[in-house]
Amino acid sequence: MKKTTGSFALLLSVLLILGAFAGCVKSPSEDSSPLNVGYSSFNGKFSPFFAETSYDKDAQSMTQALLLSSDRTGAIIENGIDGETVNYNGTDYTYYGISDLKVTENSNGSVYYDFTLRQDLKFSDGEAVTADDVIFSMYVLCDPTYNGTSTLVAQPIKGLDKYLAGMETFFDLISKAGRDNTDFTYWTEDIQNTFWADIDAGGKEFVRTVVEYHKENSGAVDVASAAAASGYSLSEDATEENFWKAMEEKYGGDFAALDKAEMKTESLFGFVSCYSDFSYGIQTGDSSSNIEGIQKTGDYSVRVEMTQFDASSIYQLAIPVAPLHYYGSDENYDYEANKFGFEKGNLIGIREKNEKPVGAGPYKLMSYENGVVSFEANEHYYLGAPKTKYVNFIETKNENKISGVADGSFGISAPDFDVDAVKAITEANGGTLNGQTISVKTVDKLGYGYIGINASLVSVNADGASEPSKHLRRAFATLFSAYRELAVSSYYGERAEVINYPISNTSWAAPVSTDEGYETAFSKDVNGAQIYSADMSENAKYEAALNAAIGYFEAAGYTFEDGKLTAAPVGAKLEYEILIPGDGKQDHPAYLAAVKTSEMLSRIGMKLIVTDLTNSADLWTALENTSCEMWCAGWNATADPDMYQTYFSGDKVMPAGGSNYMYGISDKELNGLIIYARSSTDYSLRKSLYKDCLDIILDWAVEVPVYQRQDAVIFSPLQVRMSSVTPDITPYYGWINEIHNIEVVPQK
Repeated sequence: MKKTTGSFALLLSVLLILGAFAGCVKSPSEDSSPLNVGYSSFNGKFSPFFAETSYDKDAQSMTQALLLSSDRTGAIIENGIDGETVNYNGTDYTYYGISDLKVTENSNGSVYYDFTLRQDLKFSDGEAVTADDVIFSMYVLCDPTYNGTSTLVAQPIKGLDKYLAGMETFFDLISKAGRDNTDFTYWTEDIQNTFWADIDAGGKEFVRTVVEYHKENSGAVDVASAAAASGYSLSEDATEENFWKAMEEKYGGDFAALDKAEMKTESLFGFVSCYSDFSYGIQTGDSSSNIEGIQKTGDYSVRVEMTQFDASSIYQLAIPVAPLHYYGSDENYDYEANKFGFEKGNLIGIREKNEKPVGAGPYKLMSYENGVVSFEANEHYYLGAPKTKYVNFIETKNENKISGVADGSFGISAPDFDVDAVKAITEANGGTLNGQTISVKTVDKLGYGYIGINASLVSVNADGASEPSKHLRRAFATLFSAYRELAVSSYYGERAEVINYPISNTSWAAPVSTDEGYETAFSKDVNGAQIYSADMSENAKYEAALNAAIGYFEAAGYTFEDGKLTAAPVGAKLEYEILIPGDGKQDHPAYLAAVKTSEMLSRIGMKLIVTDLTNSADLWTALENTSCEMWCAGWNATADPDMYQTYFSGDKVMPAGGSNYMYGISDKELNGLIIYARSSTDYSLRKSLYKDCLDIILDWAVEVPVYQRQDAVIFSPLQVRMSSVTPDITPYYGWINEIHNIEVVPQK
């Protein structure tokens, strides 16, 4: 799903900067012409620890060097110091990194990850990079109060659980205690009164943004109607204070959940002035003073000991190595004394440096002003100072990215690559996609588009796992699937293809048509017979899909008489809704499939309401509130196809994955396969296990795979020397990976 604040989004950012091509090392060009890159809007969080959006992470990656690098397939490079040569599409490429890695699997099940750093590394301020910087960075990411997008803290690092125990943030503690708290062990009554006064003042301002949003987008005219648009029932004379109290009561003082669900344009915490002051940790119980598994083995070497093998661990260890002396404090670092550069539980000082990152990457971030992120070459970069001294990431709207490259305002940009974009680029080039005005580099997107169905909400008798419930969802999925080709070709033309499994085609684990057991998604009827034949016309195909859907509805317990569904089984309905983030303009690749399905279902008495959302944030709100029955979205993918985050429903040992709430899937067999697959290093075995997982997901009919699309990066040959651009760009290895090699064409 295109939501770039989750763990999938962080891993994608990591892989875009991992590694570097061993090119000819030169000093920055004497020509001072900057490289201007057209970008979507930034949030201004460029920290190696706290960057959230994909655009902020791109800016952050310009300044950082990662502990591990990767090749064009996303495979980790374990010999970064001397480099590894790997063939890709018939060409040998040599990849370098800042460290070497040795992985040792022990007889007791534990795993050692031993890192050795290059000894010539320097940060952009000239300070040396050592093992202490690595350890400092790991401790930040594993702090009990860390709330960024890294999931290193979820890895089975020895002793991490003891380090995390017994601490909560001051903000969470005082929030949970409530307004009537009388236990002042950790704070005074005056502090408590000040806290709640600040919460109420910030809450009122937060509510004001919600009300304004609904006045602009939902036809609200006052607080009461705005509250109604958010699902609250208030009196006609309700005030903003009333609305805020209703929100607080609904979420029981869980302000993080409130903000996540109710935010429309601005975060609650931006209005709560005490939030940053109260974000440090309070010791409430026993806790270890160090993480046993993070071990300094030398001035330039570190060992991370895991209690068990996890296939995702090696990717999570590819962290930015941030400077201890800048983000932390040398005075607060003493490895032997369990002091790691900052006070445990207090990341306030580190957060304060979000807008001005420092690292060992190819560039230094100089400023972010008036929508422009300005960079200057890092003369200390370990692969040599970049050839272009100045780079600017310039905020612009998507519709201006192509014209900006065409008129020379930008040297590089990445517009949405749809039918309209192809037409505009072709026109700019005088009839060809690649020309003298715009050069295009295409690559399959690291992700895929889908239609989701919540098993808890689209079910029979409140049992999403039952066969009748699965039949109900299969009825919808069968029709959605039938219209995929029409919808995708209309929106993307030749720039996307229909997929049949809920996984990106860029993954090594994705099934291919030649694999045994490969099938077209939702192409069988309730009896297991093929719905379609090779000689069917398109209209005949749609009619066949409708007939199959009727069979599934009947198997789910619906009454079908005289060509109509006349009664629904217990817990099911004759009306459902699908939410589509189409900006109110029907601008979504799956929109046509939803509309056509709705039209077909109306013929048999089933109403499918297609709601085109003017603000995509409303979709995430509905999903997080578990009120969304069906929706259209896309998932970003990672190099490792681990499915824990998305489909794992929890067991006695491990909690549910962070995104499974959207689907409501609960399957013990699927859980077991996911855990088994992530515990193996055998790629062929893992691919087989993931195929079994995908079959179960399709059997539940909670996800209809729709499309794999292409991304495009466009260049101005008049601004950028194309021979210097990263060759063989892939989803895992983009143009930023070799930004240090890119040269601008001197401008007169």
